[in-house]
Amino acid sequence: MELNGKHIVLGLSGGIACYKAAELCRALIKEGATVQVVMTEAAAQFITPVTMQALSNRPVYGSQWDAREPNNMAHINLSREADAILIAPASADFMAKLVQGRADDLLSLMCLARPIDKVPLLIAPAMNREMWAHPATQRNRAQLKADGAQLLGVGKGEQACGETGDGRMLEPQELMQDLIAFFQPKVLAGHHVLVSAGPTFEAIDPVRGITNLSSGKMGFAIARAAQEAGATVTLVAGPVALTTPRGVSRIDVVSAQDMMAACVNQADQATVFIATAAVADWRPDTSASQKIKKDGSGLVPKLGFVENPDILATLAQSSRAAKGELFCVGFAAESHDLLAHATAKRWRKNVPLLVGNIGPATFGQDDNALLLVDANGAREIPRNDKLALARLLVADIAKRLVKQSD
Repeated sequence: MELNGKHIVLGLSGGIACYKAAELCRALIKEGATVQVVMTEAAAQFITPVTMQALSNRPVYGSQWDAREPNNMAHINLSREADAILIAPASADFMAKLVQGRADDLLSLMCLARPIDKVPLLIAPAMNREMWAHPATQRNRAQLKADGAQLLGVGKGEQACGETGDGRMLEPQELMQDLIAFFQPKVLAGHHVLVSAGPTFEAIDPVRGITNLSSGKMGFAIARAAQEAGATVTLVAGPVALTTPRGVSRIDVVSAQDMMAACVNQADQATVFIATAAVADWRPDTSASQKIKKDGSGLVPKLGFVENPDILATLAQSSRAAKGELFCVGFAAESHDLLAHATAKRWRKNVPLLVGNIGPATFGQDDNALLLVDANGAREIPRNDKLALARLLVADIAKRLVKQSD
């Protein structure tokens, strides 16, 4: 229920993407929001008000002369009740209307009449690729952003006209994530957060290797939470099957050495490094170029190991960290004696904050429990879903950054 208590006015202008608005409306309600649908006359050519009324469980508004409002001022009443107005789809024509301040229908009139400092306007464009690329549309897009509207971007792919390119309306779940992110406090605005996530894979031969059970879910949740908090986020991910969080730049790696190189390369731009990856401590000293085969003798190949580079310690001991320009956060996945091991690891890695968890209880799971260890002691964050924990951790890190800068 990420949008519990939020009242969203969902505006539909004319376009084939109106069919996506039905799924979006339903998704918003499932997340706890109440939804008031306002449609233009053109939108009603693509999807009926009856459909949107059934999904929103509220009468749909389409006319500024709607007599249901006692004062006949739907454009005032609807905008004052909203926590946000989301236009999805926003056609090229409707975007031009907003730029020019034209208000010849209820939806545009309501957008113009909204209290700008209290009711944010989010816009999900939807149009043909040539219409989207046209200089007039791009000028309008830039002006809407300058006027304070939140442009949610467009998708790329096949369009109803048969062409392929930019201009599709984002998918309902993408819009949902953007709306949820919009309401999150921007406590990391201006920061660049580097996150490592997932396991590493150390090859024995082309088909075998040493790895661990880390799913990467905690690291990906932290990357999403940091992006929601307003940070620029780079995610260095080991071999995992997870979708990249919206708005996050991703670098895929395989081995610990690959991850080390990527993190070191990205660290110069970062102000925060959160090392959630479960990096293999050792790797085989040699990797066979061909699959090692059984020969029937019963003899087992002997493997030698060398220690992998310590990514967290390397960045924590860098000159930027020493000067307070890079705040390093470590993770410790333990099987027992969490407090003792996490405390020792924080001291050994020389980081201001170490986050501990019990690996076997969290690897592959959607929830977790965290132990935050710093120079003053330890604090538990009770078990919760990983995104909720990630948001709490991001808020904690933001407070530490403020104290560090004082």
